[in-house]
Amino acid sequence: MVEVSRATRLHPLQAGHSGIMSVSVTLAENATRISLRARADAVPALSKALGLTLPTKPKTTASKGARSALWIGPDEWLIIDSADSSVATDLDKAKVLHSAVDISHRNVGILVSGNGADAVVNGGCPQDLSLKAFPVGAASRTVLGKIEIILWRISETEFRVECWRSFSSYAYAFLQESARDVAI
Repeated sequence: MVEVSRATRLHPLQAGHSGIMSVSVTLAENATRISLRARADAVPALSKALGLTLPTKPKTTASKGARSALWIGPDEWLIIDSADSSVATDLDKAKVLHSAVDISHRNVGILVSGNGADAVVNGGCPQDLSLKAFPVGAASRTVLGKIEIILWRISETEFRVECWRSFSSYAYAFLQESARDVAI
């Protein structure tokens, strides 16, 4: 005997609203964001000025209080300070050659949290997000759908997606849709 199986089709505005969704997609609080570029010989002075040791290995981060530094490349970091303190002023105290550009108004942060957050992000990100390959604290520049993002694993079940403001509506809607798909 042949078994027939039917998919339940939900209206797009009803999907994910049944209370079974285990992943939330929310906007991150406003933060100061600095794109920092410097040579290796400037790292100790910049670390001292920031009050945390700048990470120097791929996919690593460092945090102290509300301030975090994400390694983006051999000479590049994204500094995020959720206390909205004066990061640029602190960096000026380093008195070493560096470039610090405030990109606070260019970027938007989106938080994806809950059981299945990795599956939600993987809905549009080809990177291996298993804990072994992308442990807590890992960060990298990657893609989500058709846009470039910076992805940071804050905890086992929480990611922060940083994207340009002009792509934020796309990223937010993409992640919400992916969360609905994971919940179904």
